Amino acid sequence: MFVVSFFVLGSAYAQSADTAHVYDPKANAEKNIEAAVKKAKAEHKFVLLQAGGNWCSWCLRFNKTVTEDVQLDSVLNANFIVYHLNYSPENMNRDEFAKLSYPQRFGFPVFLVVDDKGKLIHTQNSEYLEEGKGYNKDKILQFLQNWSPKALDPATYKFADNGK
Repeated sequence: MFVVSFFVLGSAYAQSADTAHVYDPKANAEKNIEAAVKKAKAEHKFVLLQAGGNWCSWCLRFNKTVTEDVQLDSVLNANFIVYHLNYSPENMNRDEFAKLSYPQRFGFPVFLVVDDKGKLIHTQNSEYLEEGKGYNKDKILQFLQNWSPKALDPATYKFADNGK
């Protein structure tokens, strides 16, 4: 499975007010994903890969939603290294999408959660986070929390009485 990360550009783009150019068709996705996984491991986070392109209004809308809402931005940055994996006529990143089990089958954007070892652990269809002509904040928050490192840490579920 696969990890997505482009921590240098991904982090910069995730915070960028320029919502029209969050994807970089010229980026080396393989190297950027490797860097994102390395950074996620060092920071005890996962990688959130947002696959799509600058041509995709829903992709840009999601980025704007999570970066402009203080609570969503906080939860996102506390738990994930974000990388925008480009899919466009200029660069379809075929090899990377193949490694990720062809998530484009769900349309765009599609979200992939990769653990700090580079293993794909979840693919999220954007449709389940949408509401009307936008995104539902509560659904996004639930998605981010349910796929955070803490949510998947076995220690979170140990009983206080005997450690089981």
